[in-house]
Amino acid sequence: MKVEVSLRRANRLINHGPVVLVTSKYKDKANIITLAWITPVSHNPPLVAICIHKGHFSHELIEKSKEFVINVPGEELLDKVQGCGIVSGMEVDKFKKFKLTAIKAKEVNSPLIAECFAHLECKLVKIYPGGDHSIFLGEIIYAQADEGIFTEVLDIEKVKTIHHLGANFYTKPERMIKI
Repeated sequence: MKVEVSLRRANRLINHGPVVLVTSKYKDKANIITLAWITPVSHNPPLVAICIHKGHFSHELIEKSKEFVINVPGEELLDKVQGCGIVSGMEVDKFKKFKLTAIKAKEVNSPLIAECFAHLECKLVKIYPGGDHSIFLGEIIYAQADEGIFTEVLDIEKVKTIHHLGANFYTKPERMIKI
């Protein structure tokens, strides 16, 4: 079961910099892209930036649909996360290939990934040039997470996020430290 997360606190679902699976949909075409280049940008309004290479299928879908969903996977999805980052959505349906379940979002047409523990539904605010990438600025309009894993911050002792170190190297946080 998912519970709603306050938009004021939604950035804390990704504040620690996890690898995410971004979903997008335009007309009858949906896709998943693995991204490590994401960042919260503003508390009010709640804004997030994602960076996507201009040649990727998701770039086109987000540009046309003006929306996307940031899905936060746990370490048990590492192989699927890696796979979604290698295979092109122009050539294959990543939901089918990697056995990921598309479910209806609350506020946008782009699907959520059921296997992920958190979701941030975003409306596109603006696209900025970023060399061979574009920076998509999105406003988080709805956020949710699995029950019991998020209060003030994400409980990384209950759910292990994936963090990209570069190439085929990943890591995960082990414990939370409060100062």
